[in-house]
Amino acid sequence: MQKLYAFCVVAIFSISLSFAQQIQSPDTFLGYELGTKFSRHHQVVDYFKYVATQMPNQVQLEQYGKTNERRPLMVAYISSEENMKNLEIIRENNLKSAGILNGNSDSNKIAIVWLSYNVHGNEASSTEASMKTLYTLLTQKQDWLKNTVVIIDPCINPDGRDRYANWFNETASTPYDIDQQASEHNEPWPGGRPNHYLFDLNRDWAWATQVESAARLKIYNKWMPQIHVDFHEQGINEPYYFAPAAEPFHEIITDWQRDFQTQIGKNHAKYFDAEGWLYFTRERFDLFYPSYGDTYPTYMGAIGMTYEQAGHGRGGLGILNDEGDELTLVDRVAHHTTTGLSTVEIASKNAEKLNSEFKKFFDNSGLKYKSYVLQGNTDKIEAVKALLDKHEILYGHASNGKVSGLKYSTSSQGSVNTTTNDLVVSANQPKGKMVKVLFEPNAKLSDSLTYDITAWSVPYAYGLEAIASTSSVSTAVVGKTPSLNTMSPSATGYVLPWNTLNDAQFLADLLKQNIRVRFTEKPFTTDGKSFDRGSLIIVRGDNKKVSDFDNKVIQTANAHKRSLHAAASGFSTSGPDFGSPDIKLVNPPKVAMISGEATSSLNYGELWHFFEKQLNYPVTSINSEHFSYINLDKYNVLIMPSGNYRSMLNDNGMKKLQDWVKNGGKVIAIDRALNAFANKDGFSLSSKKEDKKDEDKADKKENLIPYADREREYAKNLITGAVFETKIDATHPMAFGYSNSYFTLKLGSSAYSLLESGYNVGYLGENPRSVSGFAGSEAVKTLGKTLVFGEERQGNGSVIYMVDNTMFRSFWENGKLFLVNAIFFVNNNSAEL
Repeated sequence: MQKLYAFCVVAIFSISLSFAQQIQSPDTFLGYELGTKFSRHHQVVDYFKYVATQMPNQVQLEQYGKTNERRPLMVAYISSEENMKNLEIIRENNLKSAGILNGNSDSNKIAIVWLSYNVHGNEASSTEASMKTLYTLLTQKQDWLKNTVVIIDPCINPDGRDRYANWFNETASTPYDIDQQASEHNEPWPGGRPNHYLFDLNRDWAWATQVESAARLKIYNKWMPQIHVDFHEQGINEPYYFAPAAEPFHEIITDWQRDFQTQIGKNHAKYFDAEGWLYFTRERFDLFYPSYGDTYPTYMGAIGMTYEQAGHGRGGLGILNDEGDELTLVDRVAHHTTTGLSTVEIASKNAEKLNSEFKKFFDNSGLKYKSYVLQGNTDKIEAVKALLDKHEILYGHASNGKVSGLKYSTSSQGSVNTTTNDLVVSANQPKGKMVKVLFEPNAKLSDSLTYDITAWSVPYAYGLEAIASTSSVSTAVVGKTPSLNTMSPSATGYVLPWNTLNDAQFLADLLKQNIRVRFTEKPFTTDGKSFDRGSLIIVRGDNKKVSDFDNKVIQTANAHKRSLHAAASGFSTSGPDFGSPDIKLVNPPKVAMISGEATSSLNYGELWHFFEKQLNYPVTSINSEHFSYINLDKYNVLIMPSGNYRSMLNDNGMKKLQDWVKNGGKVIAIDRALNAFANKDGFSLSSKKEDKKDEDKADKKENLIPYADREREYAKNLITGAVFETKIDATHPMAFGYSNSYFTLKLGSSAYSLLESGYNVGYLGENPRSVSGFAGSEAVKTLGKTLVFGEERQGNGSVIYMVDNTMFRSFWENGKLFLVNAIFFVNNNSAEL
């Protein structure tokens, strides 16, 4: 009987293997050898569907979302037949190990490996490799699948990939040209790297502002893999990078996670050495900023890694690098396939250890801060809750009482009196280490040379006061029923305080319905209620031509969850009356924005996304190459994203722009766009630099610094995403809704002197200091008494300077109202007749 059973098992395995060997390779299915063409996304999807149809007992596909351009987002689950039958049990057991699901895990012998490809669209070799990896696992590496579930996301960024692949396929020579100067190696703006809205999806894991990221987190949290690999490409002269990562490592990363990265790297090296392929490790790509495809999984307990292949958007089908070697797409696919398979191999060999160490990661008893208490505006609290929901991080509301700990606004010990409106996020939960990473006031930095920003703390980003407490703070159950507005036909008008982006969305909606709205430049009191600067007033008398006025206003307010005050009279108890010159009409702005080669595609994309997906207000995109013949008189607001406008604003272009401003136009210049105006005739903006004597001394000293130490010494001149407290003139329309201080995210060391002519709306004091993140000692010296936000009047118009980009990656929520104020409130000129 036992012999018969053994025979049956062997027979079944042989049949399964036979099916695997009979599936078509990617080359046969596509009709060309992988690496000789760039496959379009639909072809990749077709191949995965084909394999899943041929081997349904070992491959399952799941569509987890779709892109802005309607391309499917999908993952494939690959394992042995037995594991696939028990796939849901394996998934639940893994979540039980993490404490996310209640109960004890029945087994800890199955490793879960997630391979993510092509997050940057023009790093296109990895999606080709995903097909080869799938095929090889099923036809040659069945033994590894006995104790391993492999999850493959063949393309995280389909929109960007097809932008690149379509461009290359229509541009490249036949045969391909290896000359670096050939057009096929030089992408046009904006390139294939970002998604539809030109966001870098590899910086969006923690913030999930994009549809691809938000959809991916839902399925990622269902699985919580033990290993996650993010496949990338780098410059054509860097051969291949794999784990272990570089310093700095975040302090919550365990010794096991560090060590196993090294084990994985050594396994890769074995294969690369055998082929004579070059590689490097432990350089450049650190594990600190939490929003990457390697760090985010790491902070969720996985071994998170980045693999970087030479090539990138310049690689094409083949290119001659600076060492005189031809780098081909065939080579790039082979390298990525090798590391992918090697990762699965070492996971299979260490499946039980992976499981046991994964479980240990979720012991949070050693965390210093046990609770984070946040208080402030309700809209901002709700925004934080929405972020936590994306990560399935638990939270509650405080009880009435007092909490002590590290106070964020002062960076020192303090206390706050709590109410049930305050949010409590506990570190005593399965994802407590991710809570620490997102909320810690100042992440510990072991090395100043980092790959990205070094500050991101949620309370600063969302504009909330917070206490980090070493004690567990109890929570209360709070039941709230949202109150809806009702019509008040006898009211003179409706009033809304101005505090958050939610209020701006309400305003934008009203303006699109041709409902006239006013805002106050001075505080006033009416009916026993006080309203601060910026408060909106929708007066009945302004809207006589609007049919069903009350119903439209109330429905709009309820849709945006805004609580209106129905004012009985336009006669204020104190402050300006509704007809005062200090209560101005919001003339609906006609907004244009520069795009194209002159602009940073990332900042343009951030703004594009903001207008379409957050503010919901129309904006016209104008290509910088067309600026010379564009009729600017059709617009009254022109936004210049960060960029280099030297060519666009030549002598004729600058005169055209200045004439338009003087006639009532409003320019909003962001980040590097300020260089177009700094130190130029007719503008009061000027760059601030070190004293010339100090600069000469620094240069002489630097000449004595050894070659090997220059990079680290230069870090003194850098600011790598640090938070500074900024002084605010809250009486200026650009600052309505803010208090007299604001925490700004400073992304670089550029500094501008305070405006001698104009309004210094936001600025750094005499001795600024970073409250979070790295700021080099030399860089900080130039920041004293420098501009952050300002307005300069020219004729009837204005130039608005935003030194710090409040739209950066769309996660610094508390800064977005500055841009809205600049558009709607600042120097609001007469309406067109």
